[in-house]
Amino acid sequence: MQIEVVKSKIHRVKVTGADLNYIGSITIDEDLMDAANIIRGEKVQIVNNNNGERLETYAIPGPRKSGEITLNGAASRKVAVGDVLILICYGTMDIEKAKTFNPSLVFPNETNNLLT
Repeated sequence: MQIEVVKSKIHRVKVTGADLNYIGSITIDEDLMDAANIIRGEKVQIVNNNNGERLETYAIPGPRKSGEITLNGAASRKVAVGDVLILICYGTMDIEKAKTFNPSLVFPNETNNLLT
């Protein structure tokens, strides 16, 4: 049996931008992506702690050490700059492997979204 489990999580980052005119996605500081084991184009679930919105899009890397978290396209309507988000990616694996799997959990500085 295959099940879906949390593979990667970036916990409590602040939105730094919202760009309605971009074609879609979420731009994430590439340092955060690397730390959380998230790759370019990977599906990301976004949980907005400020308004309860949940949505899915895909990740694109932003400049390193920038702390950038920008929602692009239609997703930009679901956030405001300064909102606190949780970003989650999932993986599918055998249930026995899932029992011992350790996800990549990242807890950046909540003021500037940088790794400490």
